[in-house]
Amino acid sequence: MVYGISTVFSRLFNFILTPIYTAVYKKGVYGIFTNMYANASLINAILAFGMESTYFRYLNKYEDKKQQVYNNSFLCIAFIATLFLVTGLTFSSSIAGYLATKSSELADYKQYVSFFLWILFIDAICVIPFAKLRADGRPFKYSVAKFLNIGCFVGFNLIFLYVVPAIIKHNWVGAEWFGSWYRYQWIGYVFVANLIASVATLIYLVPEFLKLQLRFDAKLFANMFSYSWPILVANLSFIVNENLDKIVLQKLLPAEIADGEVGIYGAVCKIAIFLSIFITAFRLGAEPFFFSHAKEKNAKETYATILKYFAIALAVLFVGIIANIEILKFFIRKEEYWVGLPAVPYLLLGYVCLGIYMNLSIWYRLSDQTRFGLYISLAGAVITIVLNIVLIPKYSYMGSAWVSMLAYFVMMVLSYVLGQKYYPIPYNLKKILAYLVVSTIIVFASFFIFNRNIYIGNAMLIAFIAGIVYFEKKDLMKILNR
Repeated sequence: MVYGISTVFSRLFNFILTPIYTAVYKKGVYGIFTNMYANASLINAILAFGMESTYFRYLNKYEDKKQQVYNNSFLCIAFIATLFLVTGLTFSSSIAGYLATKSSELADYKQYVSFFLWILFIDAICVIPFAKLRADGRPFKYSVAKFLNIGCFVGFNLIFLYVVPAIIKHNWVGAEWFGSWYRYQWIGYVFVANLIASVATLIYLVPEFLKLQLRFDAKLFANMFSYSWPILVANLSFIVNENLDKIVLQKLLPAEIADGEVGIYGAVCKIAIFLSIFITAFRLGAEPFFFSHAKEKNAKETYATILKYFAIALAVLFVGIIANIEILKFFIRKEEYWVGLPAVPYLLLGYVCLGIYMNLSIWYRLSDQTRFGLYISLAGAVITIVLNIVLIPKYSYMGSAWVSMLAYFVMMVLSYVLGQKYYPIPYNLKKILAYLVVSTIIVFASFFIFNRNIYIGNAMLIAFIAGIVYFEKKDLMKILNR
């Protein structure tokens, strides 16, 4: 739970930057930000190589080989990350040329690429030390590392975007020096802040790096690799589902509007981050529990109960966000971004399906059948790639939102069907479906029929919660009476 809470707070602080970015940067510039991070997320998945989940799995599977598991997991990522860094630096100019939409932006993109190469390298080699903190049950140090990272990121963003311009404007001490190099509204400062945050985190985790032994167990790694590569492909497919739309938007739309459309879509996606944060927190807290609880007699019944209440929480958040979207939209400061709000209900519904899929997916991890995660994620990726190419030229980011929702829905259904066949868990399907269907009806009625009326939306939210309490009162009373 502590691991989840620290992640929730770190991502919430990160979310605070959204109104800052949308106030400072025009939609076209914010589109560059969105596109760079979308590309980075794809590379992150490759560099991690599925080793985080593999590390947790093999710690429990080979309790007498914990050091070897740690060594192998880290050395695998370190090798891949180093190869990536060297290759990226060698071909940085070509990469910049591919990413830039205008020749006038090429010089800036060369700098952006250099920043991200180092950010991605550092973040990759920190994956296993972070996982070790979780596995060793050291939530305080884990939380400090996370808060250090986001604190540096937020702090240096504020320095570059507000403090330095204020010093120059009011001619305070250092104004002449800052004025000699500072560029107003340059998106590159966001990436510099990220790099500083990554370096600070790396330094903080040095004690964990010192616990490494540079000894590679090839036989053990062969087993770990067979477990990790399907997770790698599954994770990559998942990232494709989440971020490819932003990349493809820039490539398929006319150059004069591409960055602006990506900026609008990237900004409204941030409203859906509330649900994404909850899902991430759940995953971080639940994944180690699922593995450690797998040998218990009542494990499957426990998993079923967890999914029911997790689905209820998702449904309530889904309704709550849309009920208050007329307030939440002010996190996106400029009205030029609000034209993208109709995409939000579809994005949120997609996240609901994703959250349930992530919970359901425990079956193939526990049964060492990770190939099914690969198949499911690939199915979602194919839907994402094909339909984005078909729909974006005509419907722009709305097409992307529809595709995102459909891809996650298909993945959720496939995981449930296959799971019940190969690792059956007694989920209360009728109740879960009822809550999801009712919440979806409320959301689309609130947004499209009642035109985002905050009073009607919240009245329906209260009625929905009351209905849940009524139908769950027996189980709730048992919990309260413990």
